[in-house]
Amino acid sequence: MAKELRKTIAIPDNVDVSIDGRSVTVSGPNGEITRELWYPHLTIQRIEQNIYVDTDATVVRKKQKAMVGTLASHIRNMITGVISGYRYRMKMVYSHFPIQLRVDGNRLVIGNFLGEKKDRTAWIHSGVDVALNGDEVVVTGINKESVGQTAANIEQATRIKARDPRVFQDGIYVVGKDLLEAVN
Repeated sequence: MAKELRKTIAIPDNVDVSIDGRSVTVSGPNGEITRELWYPHLTIQRIEQNIYVDTDATVVRKKQKAMVGTLASHIRNMITGVISGYRYRMKMVYSHFPIQLRVDGNRLVIGNFLGEKKDRTAWIHSGVDVALNGDEVVVTGINKESVGQTAANIEQATRIKARDPRVFQDGIYVVGKDLLEAVN
C-alpha cells in the first residue's frame, strides 16, 4: 500500500477521550459529547495522548478511505466543541412586516412573517442556546452538528414558497460562523 491510511488525532491536555465499543465520549472545560461512530472494518483506538482511526480490511476500498477521514473529522470537531464551542450568527431580514421572535422551550417561534397570522416554528436541538439581540439571532453550543442543524431549522422555517425570491427576500439567514472562547 503506497499511502498511509491511519489518521492520528492528538488529545489536548484539558480534554479526556474515552472509547467504549462504538461509543466515543469527549469531555472538556465546556462539557461532554458522546457519539456512536462506527463503519465496517474501521477501528478507533486511544493510545496514550493520541486517537488513531484506521482500517483492518485486507482490501481497502475507496469508501473506507473516505470514512477514515470522516470519523477523524468528527472526533476533531468534538474536541474543538468541548474546548471552544461553536457559534452561528444569523440576521433577520424583512421589508414590510417586522418579524417577531421568541424562544419557547425547545423551539423558536417566528411571528408576523410576511404578515401571516399563524406563527412558524423552528426546533432547537438539546444543548443549543438561541439568543435574540435585536435583528440578530445567535445560535451557540458545543456540538457542531446540533448547532448547524438548529441554524438550518431556523432558515428553513422562514423559507418562502410560491413567491419570487428576487422580490421577497424576507427571512433569517446565516451571516457568520466562528468558535466561542474557552470557559475558564
